[in-house]
Amino acid sequence: MAEAELYQPRRFRTAAQHYLAGRPAYAPRLIRHVAGFTGLKDDDRVLDLGCGPGMLAGAFARLAGEVIAMDPEPEMLRIAEAEFGDTGRISFVRGSSFDLSPALGRFHLVTMGRSFQWMDRAETLRRLDGLVEPGGAVALFNSGHRDAPDIDWIAAYRALVQRYAEDDQTHVKRRSGVWVGHEAVLLGSAFSMLDEVAVIERRELSVQQLVHRALSRSSTAPGRIGDAVPRLAAEIEALLEPWASDGTLTEVIATYALIARRPDGSA
Repeated sequence: MAEAELYQPRRFRTAAQHYLAGRPAYAPRLIRHVAGFTGLKDDDRVLDLGCGPGMLAGAFARLAGEVIAMDPEPEMLRIAEAEFGDTGRISFVRGSSFDLSPALGRFHLVTMGRSFQWMDRAETLRRLDGLVEPGGAVALFNSGHRDAPDIDWIAAYRALVQRYAEDDQTHVKRRSGVWVGHEAVLLGSAFSMLDEVAVIERRELSVQQLVHRALSRSSTAPGRIGDAVPRLAAEIEALLEPWASDGTLTEVIATYALIARRPDGSA
């Protein structure tokens, strides 16, 4: 399957309403680290590509002069604007990596939070090479759990959610081992100088947040599993009840950014 075939602009239509409630937030300290590492100034422009409900756009709007938040899903943009539109520094644009063009202007920083995997990655980086100013950077954000004694619930939760996931053929490359990691793709691009920054925290979260987290996945979004949504929610609640204290669990989460720059800082 060609990477361009991964593009499904309405993939997260029904997941959008669960995203902010369920997905781990990026640590504010991580945002500050990335801003400092990339030399972001308060008059710089940022492009949040595949912005979803605006988690990164909202965070960087406090540190930059202007943020363009771009996403192909109208429901994601609606939520992002409702949540972060009052900052006055964010413009919300419907579009995807295929819409990258010089008409957008130049940017010091381009951020992507879990969206890069759905793009034609090599072509996206080629286009970004014409948009990122000298000394600028591309930053890929993600999150993941770290081992700890009191998070035994995670494996059982993942297994339960996976049982409800439909067979999504866009994941074939990852399952088959053919999928090439982001690092290798970046090393073959103009943005081949890589650094990684991570913040690790212990957080409390509710069982209901984990229901939202499951429904925020493209493979288990309400539009995909349909009438099974109440059953999935009930099974998550029943599964996690023995581990929860007053409906609350603990997770150890790393939020991190892979920062990619040109080796010589050139245009």
